Amino acid sequence: MMNSETRAQVEARLKRIAGQVGGLQRMVEEDRYCVDIVMQISAARAALAKVSQLVLDAHIHTCVADAFDSGDAAGREEKIAELIRVFDKNCRC
Repeated sequence: MMNSETRAQVEARLKRIAGQVGGLQRMVEEDRYCVDIVMQISAARAALAKVSQLVLDAHIHTCVADAFDSGDAAGREEKIAELIRVFDKNCRC
């Protein structure tokens, strides 16, 4: 589980991203210049990537570390398989 500091960082970033997405919706409604919209989409994607990084870091330092510290081989393998599935879905190889 995330510690309170990480949770606060994630929540704050997600609120900012929600504002960015709302701004994007307004830009589309106002028929703003396409390149400006694409640039804002890129910024929102980068912000989401940072949130993902924070959550993954917390997961590795808590859930994954706990699974390895527990001595439970099945639990370790489950956490490894989870991470492989996540990276496999996100891999642009």
